[in-house]
Amino acid sequence: MSKSRTKRGGEKERRPTTLPAAGLLTFYEEDIGGIKVRPEIVVLSAFLLSLLVVLAHLGLFTPR
Repeated sequence: MSKSRTKRGGEKERRPTTLPAAGLLTFYEEDIGGIKVRPEIVVLSAFLLSLLVVLAHLGLFTPR
């Protein structure tokens, strides 16, 4: 749970919560704008990029 205080304009000031253990993350439910990409697409594109780099390193794309 996040602690918040109300500022003068009615908006809330966000204060970090005290965590009992190190390494815990706080997730907020606010949605910020931006590009939304499914995780499967990110993993697949990283794999294809890695494959492309390996093939280029092996000399597959050099003219003969």
